Amino acid sequence: MAVGDIVLGPNQYGKAEVRLVRVTRDTPVHEIEDLTVTTQLRGDFTDCHTTGDNTLVVATDTQKNTVYAYAKEHGVGSPETFLLRLARHFVDDFPQVTGGRFAADQHAWDRIAVDGEPHDHAFVRTGRETRRTVVEVAGDDAWVVSGFTDATVLKSTGSEFWGFPRDRYTTLGETTDRILATSVTAWWRWTGPDVDFEARYPVVRDLLLATFAQVHSLALQHTIFEMGKAVLEACDDVAEVRLSCPNKHHFLVDLEPFGLENPNEVFYAADRPYGLIEATVQREGAAQVPHVWASVPGFV
Repeated sequence: MAVGDIVLGPNQYGKAEVRLVRVTRDTPVHEIEDLTVTTQLRGDFTDCHTTGDNTLVVATDTQKNTVYAYAKEHGVGSPETFLLRLARHFVDDFPQVTGGRFAADQHAWDRIAVDGEPHDHAFVRTGRETRRTVVEVAGDDAWVVSGFTDATVLKSTGSEFWGFPRDRYTTLGETTDRILATSVTAWWRWTGPDVDFEARYPVVRDLLLATFAQVHSLALQHTIFEMGKAVLEACDDVAEVRLSCPNKHHFLVDLEPFGLENPNEVFYAADRPYGLIEATVQREGAAQVPHVWASVPGFV
């Protein structure tokens, strides 16, 4: 091949954001599962790109239909298990498919309370975080990354920020008592695919949020390291944790012009600009899999 020849590089394709709602109605108390699923296949698709030959192309519409059919035939369960099942179908049943990326967001619903009791078949969308999953498959190998986004949390005290460098552009005052608020995006990679994801997901989630609450924070960086550390110390089935946390600044309002004191009681919440703190927490010497994280938005 001569230098300068134009060739096809890495590629993938699939059906994005398939909206799937499954209602389980085999008892009078119904269950609802709500996912947004994306499938992307990798493999021998060069001829499609270079000559327009679709012989080996699994149509994206077929991928969409498979999502719905698998929800009916096999159920949904945890998004991790559902995606692994889908991935194995495409890789095992189509010789030209060598791997892919499969992702899902899970949308939570709570039962509407009527006279203090949860209704059997009426639901309200919760304001909680969105659970997310990415599954990467290459041949027989599979990697599972779980997490959540948009978990807005706030501590009204127990947070400091001081001792930072000062120059002629520094106006921020030091503080030993401030509001700490953020919207947590957390991802963690499991050590393997053989995990009881439905049981383990809330364990990791609750550890992350409890650590945010309990740690006396000297900086948001300090807090997110302790969050990841707590998970790795408690969970042998988690290989690494990655966190992205915007600092949702709350600034004390100056009430002195009105003759009023303001002892850390009245604040205004600034939406932008904001500090954005991101970190990976991992075990020293542990094997890394950067190709998995390359497909997770927001992390390099």
